[in-house]
Amino acid sequence: MECAVRAYWLRSPGLGEIRPGSVPAPDEGNLLVRTLYSGISRGTETLVFDGRVPASQRASMRAPFQEGEFPGPVKYGYLNVGVVEEGCGEDALALLGRTVFCLYPHQTRYVVPASAVTPVPDGVPPQRAVLAGTVETAVNALWDAAPLVGDRIAVVGAGMVGCCVAALLGRFPGVRLQLVDADPTRAAVARALGVDFALPERANGECDLVVHASASEAGLVRCLELLAPEGEVIELSWYGDRRVSVPLGAAFHSRRLVLRSSQVGAVPAGRRVRRGFTDRMSLALHLLTDPVFDALFTGESDFEELPRVMPRIANGEISALCHRITYGRTCDEQTAAVPGSGE
Repeated sequence: MECAVRAYWLRSPGLGEIRPGSVPAPDEGNLLVRTLYSGISRGTETLVFDGRVPASQRASMRAPFQEGEFPGPVKYGYLNVGVVEEGCGEDALALLGRTVFCLYPHQTRYVVPASAVTPVPDGVPPQRAVLAGTVETAVNALWDAAPLVGDRIAVVGAGMVGCCVAALLGRFPGVRLQLVDADPTRAAVARALGVDFALPERANGECDLVVHASASEAGLVRCLELLAPEGEVIELSWYGDRRVSVPLGAAFHSRRLVLRSSQVGAVPAGRRVRRGFTDRMSLALHLLTDPVFDALFTGESDFEELPRVMPRIANGEISALCHRITYGRTCDEQTAAVPGSGE
């Protein structure tokens, strides 16, 4: 028997809507998940919302369970926590009643293979678990960066990803760590994470490692300025269709600086033989037992409000780190058009 669902779609750049639909009963190896919470990944989802995914990157930018194509209509998103309601097959039935994380868009219920979900550990509240995809990105970045005990490190850009990286680096013994951002209000988040904060012009230099996550040209330039000789910048920002200028003249070569990309779509080569995507996601969820990550939630809205909330996040009216979306038990039955949704 099919199950009624409602999903958030980007109809066209700048215009979202809630669409009714249905999913089939799960067959062998699949399970039905009822969404409890989803999260808006502000940086990437804003680029998608604004229609700024370059044509050359549309294939690599597809979310695991995306429907439609860029620039729209498209159903996009990848921070979803729900409870397993039905399953078919031994692996699926073993997950009945479990809270799970899945890289799925904003939708009230969905059917996926049992292998596509990761159980949320008992010590992690479901509402915090929506950060798993972002913490996974931070884990991958640190596997790329390979920080050492006693390193002098800066994280430039106090958004979701930068804050997650800083939270993990704060556990490394002996490091000198600063979270750097042009927005002075991010100092409060840094305090909650237990790390030092600095505005760009006051950041400590002579860094062995700088992780860049501001998605700004000015931020990248400052990263290079903060490095000690032979230091390295790990570039986590994704700029969409924007061009950025990088100062590779002056002292870049004489100081033997390194600029290296990191992207969550692949496990770093040095770990690939021993660790896979499942291992990385399980680790990210385990790390979320730490309540310090609650500092990254800066807003919450009901699912039905998404068509009105996304434009405000995209234009900066809502200055969110992670904006959490909540789902009521009866929202699947609400098939009437949502005011302001474009239906």
